Amino acid sequence: MNNAADAAVIIGLSLVVLIGTVWLYIILPAQMARSRNRSVFGWILISLIVSPALSLLALLYLGRRGPGPDA
Repeated sequence: MNNAADAAVIIGLSLVVLIGTVWLYIILPAQMARSRNRSVFGWILISLIVSPALSLLALLYLGRRGPGPDA
């Protein structure tokens, strides 16, 4: 392979890793929190600070939050 082809492969793989990381750390916890009536911003912060795996497991464990007192 030549240098241009190597560079294209490296750029392509880097984009895949970047998109996967953004999905794991931001998009997936946000979607799970929103579907469970929980704070999207708070769970994204937990995912970024602690771990995306722990935040996802916590969201699964906590389940759906019921309506609040003002509902």
